Amino acid sequence: MRPATEALVVIDLQNDFCPGGALAVEGGDEIVPGVNALMDEFRAVILTQDWHPPRHSSFASEHEGKAPFETTRMPYGEQVLWPDHCIQNSAGAAFHPDLRTGDADMILRKGFRREIDSYSAFFENDHETPTGLEGYLRTRGIERIVLAGLATDFCVTWSALDAARLGVAVEVRQDLCRAIDLDGSLSDAIARMRAAGVTLA
Repeated sequence: MRPATEALVVIDLQNDFCPGGALAVEGGDEIVPGVNALMDEFRAVILTQDWHPPRHSSFASEHEGKAPFETTRMPYGEQVLWPDHCIQNSAGAAFHPDLRTGDADMILRKGFRREIDSYSAFFENDHETPTGLEGYLRTRGIERIVLAGLATDFCVTWSALDAARLGVAVEVRQDLCRAIDLDGSLSDAIARMRAAGVTLA
């Protein structure tokens, strides 16, 4: 068992990000058994859940003439436009059925504000609006986190970079993540994490 100062944070291991889902990540379901096993090592387990209202501003369907995976400019910066996914209370937004959700100390929902997307477990995409995770970790005395989940090059990377920026030691279990790899986004994400001092395991 790891010390109480460490936590496992599982990012968005939801049906829509697994094969057959609206925004499927290749092999996304393959990591579930390994993530479940890793939970046994931690006293604190946190799950994040993408939780969009219908007609979320990050959906390509909300932007006339735009297709999924194109980009647009939002007030907070460049935004990839996604297929409609992880809509609140839908089957796609539910966790993968084999994930041991009962072992979670906390389930953190993000992306529920229609006007802004939220990749990171710590901040929405403006890098300013907090999710509350930082405060939760600090009040529990957690100084180091291990990240697993989906997708490596978006929500996992943004969470890792924010953790490092906040002074939280962070390790990414690459074997327990899968990537979208949109136009080289995976190699770019790995380089950014390395530059920020994130441990890549």
